This record gives sequence, structure tokens and C-alpha cells, in this order.
Amino acid sequence: MVDTAPILVFNAGSATLKFRLIEMGRDVVDGVIEHIGEADGPDDHAAAADTALATLRGDEAARRTLGRLVAVGHRVVHGGDELRAPVVVDDSVETIIDRWTPLAPAHNPAALAVIRAGRRAYPDVPHVAVFDTAFHATLPAAAATYPIDRDVAATLGIRRYGFHGISVRYVRDRTAELLGRPSAELNMIVLHLGNGASATALAGGVSVDTSMGFTPLAGLVMGSRSGDLDPSIAFHLIRSGWAPDDVDTLYEKRSGLAGMCGDNDVRAVSQRAANGDADADLALDVYCRAIRKYVGAYHAVLGRLDAIVFTAGVGEHSAVVRARSLRGMERLGIALDAAANDEASGASVISAGGARVAVCVVPTDEEQAIVEEISRLLGAARTR
Repeated sequence: MVDTAPILVFNAGSATLKFRLIEMGRDVVDGVIEHIGEADGPDDHAAAADTALATLRGDEAARRTLGRLVAVGHRVVHGGDELRAPVVVDDSVETIIDRWTPLAPAHNPAALAVIRAGRRAYPDVPHVAVFDTAFHATLPAAAATYPIDRDVAATLGIRRYGFHGISVRYVRDRTAELLGRPSAELNMIVLHLGNGASATALAGGVSVDTSMGFTPLAGLVMGSRSGDLDPSIAFHLIRSGWAPDDVDTLYEKRSGLAGMCGDNDVRAVSQRAANGDADADLALDVYCRAIRKYVGAYHAVLGRLDAIVFTAGVGEHSAVVRARSLRGMERLGIALDAAANDEASGASVISAGGARVAVCVVPTDEEQAIVEEISRLLGAARTR
């Protein structure tokens, strides 16, 4: 069976590479390579992939397991309009992934480098690309369409794509299990809060709106990314002598928490705020206010809201962010149990007793989500 046989998963981030060899629902090898492209790390993702592959070859249990390997999975951030479901990779798929690099320049080239290394190392098993954008292919036209000239938008593929879809799908399913209800019956808002951050509105388990857009820059305030801004700020900067690439760097690397207070780590910002640092306190308020605005907006989009779910590094571990983000929303049926919020560990419900909306913390697992997608894809192919 595909869902119990060994599957190797690569998850390439902008400066990291996670790799997991999974069999029968357990990790045979689980590793991460960090600081890629930095002075204390591998030069690039190709070098990181070589290191990961060498680690696998050097592990006796991994060597035995890899002899039974049935698939290799790869997380890819952007598949655009062309790749809207998991797909077995061939040369033409690589070409399409590369074509969407301008919209995910920190991620698609990294994924491609790892895919190519993996296909060389394991040429006789299917390599499956799973796309963050694919989960949001269900967005209704009114949510996906930007209000610009329709011919320009169509020619250049300008629309809302959405990201973090692999994580959101996994969290949706685990939340349904936690609440003991089918996901098809639940309206929920998933808050994926890591260094990158997004909010997604799910109606009956289906993505109907999401904060990230044409690129992962839009939406919530993030560690070093701006999130939503007045578009005219870019024009003002360029007319003031800034080069477009410098504006891009400002938005991607010198904005968000880092831009406002010099720290992109919520833990450090929260500690500084608790110690009376005014810049950090303001940055944290701006960060949490953006979350609160999206929760309110998506509550309106959904009409009925059953659950709010916090996930990813910040969402799972920062009680401060959860509390600040939902403060003052009791009239909407949203209230936290302070003790449950402070003590949350693993998948848990942290809403106050009697609150109409369940507030949950659910750890994400993108690698396991990729395994599940591969099992569905290859299992379906074998039954045809």
C-alpha cells in the first residue's frame, strides 16, 4: 500500500531544507539543513540536497528503507495557473515550475534544485510535486480577481493565488478530528503564523479567501515582510530614486516586525515588549491588529464561523500573540480561556467555555501532508 510504504519528502524553504523518510507513519530519518546561502551554511540548495542525500546514504536504517522506496515528494510554493494539483514530475513540469519563479524567487529555484538532485539520486521512483498554491484553486472568482484591467491581468497571470496551502489542508483535517466533526461541516479561519504568515477562510473545508495573493508578500504582517501596503508607497519610493529591486528588498527583508523594531523573531519582540520597549510593543500591536482585522473580515465572508485555528511556529507557541490577536472579540462569540491559552501544548481547544467559536491550536506537519497527497495521487493512479 502506498500509504504505508517508504516515502522520502523534501521541503525546501528559502534558507532551509527539511527532509524526512517516512514508513508506516513513523520517521526513519528526520533532518533539517539551515542557513543555506549564509556564511555558516551550504552555498545553495543544490549543495544542501547533496548533504541530505549523503546523510541518508550514511544511515543504515535509511539505506535499508530506501531499497523499498515508492516515491519522493517535494514541496513547491508556486504552481501558478498551470499546476493546480499534485503531479508526478517530469522535465515539462520542471519547466513550468521554473516559469513561475518570478512570483516565488526565494522558493521555486530552491525546490527545483532539490527536485533535480532527487531525480538524479532516485531516478526509478516517481517524484511528486505538491504545491502550496494548489489548495487555493477553489477560490471563487470574486476572491481571486484583482480589480485591474482584465486584459493585463489575463496576459500576465495576475490574480490571487494564495500560499501555505499544504499546511492549511493538513490543519483543516486535524482540526476536524480534534472537534469531532467532518471538515465539510466546518467553517474555519486558519492562521498560519510563522516567519511568513497568512490567514485562510474555509467554508465547508474549502478555501474561499486567503490573505496572501499574487505573491507571498500580501496580507498579514510577517517577520520581515510588510504584508498589505498602499500600492502607491512603491511608486513614491521609485520616484524618490529607489530602484525597483531595492523596493522589493525593503518589502521582503526590511519590513514587518524586523522593519518596525529590528527583530523578526516574535519571541524576542514579545520579551522586549514585556520589558517596556515601546518600539517592540508597537510592532507587536501592529502584527496582532492585522490578524484581528482579517479574522473579522473572514468572519463576515463566511457568515457562520465555527473555529479559529492557530498553527505554525508563532501560532503554536505564542500565547501572547493569540491573546492579543483575539482581544475584544467577545461580541463575535470569540473568547479565550486564559489558562488554556497559556498552557496549550499540541492539538488543543483554548476557547472559553460557552464561547460560540472554538479557538484551537493545531501543530502543522507539511511533510506528513505531502505523504498523504502522494498516497492519494499514486493510489488513485493504481486503481485506474
